Amino acid sequence: MAMLKIRKGDTVKVIAGKDKGKEGKVLDIDRKRGRVLVEGAGQIAKHTKQSASNQAGGIIVKEAPIDISNVMYVHKGKPTRIGFKFVNDKKVRFVKSTGEVVD
Repeated sequence: MAMLKIRKGDTVKVIAGKDKGKEGKVLDIDRKRGRVLVEGAGQIAKHTKQSASNQAGGIIVKEAPIDISNVMYVHKGKPTRIGFKFVNDKKVRFVKSTGEVVD
């Protein structure tokens, strides 16, 4: 897969799907499948049995992966597009709406 514009730790907004409008931090990225794990979005209920590691068992609510095309980078409170450019022979990400370098 090509280089992704979203990275772990970025704040993103969900722009499509059942959690449209929610914002959260990217917890993990699955590059092979093109999916991201966003804090507070895409939550599912997982039913678990009792075990040595999980004494109580029951229903656990956790985040499920969302397709990376359904999230957008948030810069200063607004969702925006991200691009790449070279600064001093180093490839960096920049915000397309303002031209500011992200990292």
